[in-house]
Amino acid sequence: MSGKFKVVITDCDHPSVDEEREVLKELDAEVVLAQCKTEDEVISVARDADGILNQYAPITRKVINSLERCKVIARYGVGVDSVDVDAATERGIIVANVPDYCVDEVSSHAIALLMACARKVVFLDRYVGEKRWDVTLAAPIFRLQGRVLGLYGLGRLGFATARKAKGLGLHVIAYDPYVPRSDEVELVTLEDLLKRSDFISIHAPLTKETRHAFGEAALRSMKETAYLINTSRGPLVDEAALYKALKEGWIAGAAIDVMEHEPPDWNNPLFSVRDKLIVTPHAAYYSEESYVELKRKTALAVVKTLKGERPDSVVNRAVLEKA
Repeated sequence: MSGKFKVVITDCDHPSVDEEREVLKELDAEVVLAQCKTEDEVISVARDADGILNQYAPITRKVINSLERCKVIARYGVGVDSVDVDAATERGIIVANVPDYCVDEVSSHAIALLMACARKVVFLDRYVGEKRWDVTLAAPIFRLQGRVLGLYGLGRLGFATARKAKGLGLHVIAYDPYVPRSDEVELVTLEDLLKRSDFISIHAPLTKETRHAFGEAALRSMKETAYLINTSRGPLVDEAALYKALKEGWIAGAAIDVMEHEPPDWNNPLFSVRDKLIVTPHAAYYSEESYVELKRKTALAVVKTLKGERPDSVVNRAVLEKA
């Protein structure tokens, strides 16, 4: 080992890890970059790691139980789907994330998808590409001002989206059982959110409670003229139910940046209803600036932990109470 600590990057799809290495210099650590896809591959490279940076590789209970001296697992991004947080907590390992690196990007992307639905921009462009110069093909189009945007989830991203939406003249309502009150946004029940919203934008984390939150029951409760927007996590929406909703006209359309399985199965029935569906390839988080911020903050979480300091965002706070 060339340094005091060993830090393993289990996997990442970034073109380089120069930013991470620059931040980790403070530890004089040995930095190992791998491209693990399985539990065994992670165990092989990270068994003796002091800290781990992780993107998609599975950090399961089996992996965590194999770690000999790991103090921190830092996840690139907001969600920690790839990490068994309960197992890490039992072992006293901090799980850190970066919840604030792409708030502007994701909220802007949600608004862009909303605008694309409201003004039928994507569909009109497709018609012109087919040499069809006829605005009535996109009818009906309604005035945006005064329409209702319903937010499913009112954390950082929900509030950022709300502020931008208000600037467009939208009335914003939100459902979030973990937010008791808000001076900025009208809080409503889930039933009211589904019934009143002209657009519903999902900004909740993926949990056991939120998985398939938008299934048949929820989609049938929405207005027939409403649009569903998802820039959060694919499994919050039941894609089989969404396909039926679009095919049978329960809702007017949907715009999604995430899917249940990524990359998707190109035979997914959803792709057969493209006249009512806009899909972007999990791009909402991306800007050149957000990439740099994400990489540096993920590495910084490892640095702080191994220096005996508290990372900026700890998912499993119970570990801190044990310390």
